[in-house]
Amino acid sequence: MIRTIIFDLGGVIITIDQPQAVRNFQEIGLKDAAMLLDPYTQQGIFGDLEEGLISDEDFRRELSRMVGRELTWEECQYGWLGYRKELPPRNLEALRRLREEGYRLVLLSNTNGYMQRWAETDFDGKGGSIADYFDALYRSYEVKLMKPDPKFFQLALEREGLRPEEALFVDDGQRNVEVAEGLGIKGYCPENGADWTQDIYKYLRS
Repeated sequence: MIRTIIFDLGGVIITIDQPQAVRNFQEIGLKDAAMLLDPYTQQGIFGDLEEGLISDEDFRRELSRMVGRELTWEECQYGWLGYRKELPPRNLEALRRLREEGYRLVLLSNTNGYMQRWAETDFDGKGGSIADYFDALYRSYEVKLMKPDPKFFQLALEREGLRPEEALFVDDGQRNVEVAEGLGIKGYCPENGADWTQDIYKYLRS
């Protein structure tokens, strides 16, 4: 019986816009942003940031070197926030409803401090924090693991005291879902921006 739902953030809770992120980084001087940014798992200094191998400040300094001028923290955040297209109100309503129905909600996200500063201070556009909508947050840069590494999923299961069959994992990345399913976790892979708020019950009740 499923008692915990593990959600991805970008592509599920918020709709992502990778082309806009590319444009934002290009605006601050990163001309080859299109080759450096990925919709799911970042590489290079972008991946190092999300895996917690470098700090926000390390990233800012290295990106400044790459673009040839000194960037501010806010400019770096502006680049990252290009990924954030919208947060549909229906998703927040669904999270509230699922918690009221007794499900424990867990976030498992490849993310970084620039994105999470926004998520912690104005996630819902009303000054609310992402922590107001989830029971636990597992963020790649904090635990130094990234999807699709199975260890990231295993860490969440262990800390939550869950057996794999007690969890549903929702992610728009097919590879991430396949890894979760390989561990015995039920997977659901809606497309980026799709309305999953009703279809999720097919997976919870099957």
